[in-house]
Amino acid sequence: MAIWQRPFTLDLFNQTSKNTLVEHLGIEYVAVDDSSLSATMPVDSRTHQPLGMLHGGASVVLAETLGSLAANFAVSSEYYCVGLDINANHIRAVRSGFVTGKATPLHLGATTQVWQIEIRDERQRLVCTSRLTMAVLKHKSSK
Repeated sequence: MAIWQRPFTLDLFNQTSKNTLVEHLGIEYVAVDDSSLSATMPVDSRTHQPLGMLHGGASVVLAETLGSLAANFAVSSEYYCVGLDINANHIRAVRSGFVTGKATPLHLGATTQVWQIEIRDERQRLVCTSRLTMAVLKHKSSK
């Protein structure tokens, strides 16, 4: 059974990235299934650190981008989600090509969500694993 509470398309997600950090880093949403969302990010001058490797901060941006967007579509339109905490373990260096992040839920609660985001290189080797905790908040009614 799908976790998604609102309709969306990958095209919609990619369109909402215009003029944002997501677009600047070249992140592109590429796949969705019943319980996960995936996106790619290039490993190039936009995402390198000074030693020519993928910057850990760029990996965290990819992880938070995926987890935040997924969280917000895993709640009804009465609610929205904001980040509370993120951590990342950087496992392997990458110097070029693309990485792919995949966000899957560990916990979808009434007040919090926890997402696991794994980032892998083109050979499917684990590059970074991240955990994102989100607060689930109710939109205030406009009275």
